[in-house]
Amino acid sequence: MEKISYYGRELCSYRSSLHTHCKTSDGQFTADEIIEKYSAEGYDVFAFTDHRKSNRVSDLDDRGMTLISGMEIHPQGPRGITWHFVGLGLPEDFTEPRGDDQACIDAVNALGGVMICAHPYWCGFTSAEIATLKGLAGIEVFNTSTRYIGRAYNMQVWDELNDAGILHPAVAVDDTHGSRDLFMGWTMVMTNEPLSQKAVIQAIKDGDFYATQGPKFTRLSYEDGVFEAEFTPCIEVIGLSNLSSGHLGMVENINGPASGIQEVTSCRFALNRNRPNSWFRLQVRDRNGRFAWTNPFFVK
Repeated sequence: MEKISYYGRELCSYRSSLHTHCKTSDGQFTADEIIEKYSAEGYDVFAFTDHRKSNRVSDLDDRGMTLISGMEIHPQGPRGITWHFVGLGLPEDFTEPRGDDQACIDAVNALGGVMICAHPYWCGFTSAEIATLKGLAGIEVFNTSTRYIGRAYNMQVWDELNDAGILHPAVAVDDTHGSRDLFMGWTMVMTNEPLSQKAVIQAIKDGDFYATQGPKFTRLSYEDGVFEAEFTPCIEVIGLSNLSSGHLGMVENINGPASGIQEVTSCRFALNRNRPNSWFRLQVRDRNGRFAWTNPFFVK
């Protein structure tokens, strides 16, 4: 557990794995084995999201983590493509709902859970197709297990939705199936409530989280038209906004090829000159090539 100053609130921040598989479906590890691996790595929250199958997480030794009951759900989508949705906060005896994509989202939400759109680039879905869905709690911006075909990052689809005025928070996940997927993407979930499945799901509903591969945000602020952030050392700091607009904090060789790499730990952007009805999000990258992303918001 760590602390973050999050838009005027001091919150506890928990390292969370929100998309994983064990031998209940197509994972390499047993439930106990995968719990042991993530606990040893220092995770606070671990979600079981096996394909079309639930797990009795209350029967498992949590090894100090909060276990989340979930499922990866696969309704039929457009163009004959199957959706991959990650449902979280589900009853342990949950069965995959029947019906189309929207019916599945509605069923999860009706039970108090949340639904995440998983690896849309890997699936081949367009932003226009995702835009038809109502009630999603977020989208995966990074998915470790889809890196093997070059489709690990979903920033373009995400920003196309943002440009359309549909702002989804983003999570980073491992989508663990085997050893090669471990510990490369996670979500920092923030709450001051005692850590539990209920508290984690409520934080996700409230958008109190950020996605990362390693960099940490320690302070985020947006007041009087000014966005400020503090974070662990990064060599690339970009404020993204509508279409071709944005804000530069730092990039490699910022003053030409000889200027090299400079690390920064903070940024400040005046957003009051952004175009009307614009959105904003921060994206940072460290010297190891690892990203972190804040969730988008509408500029006031």
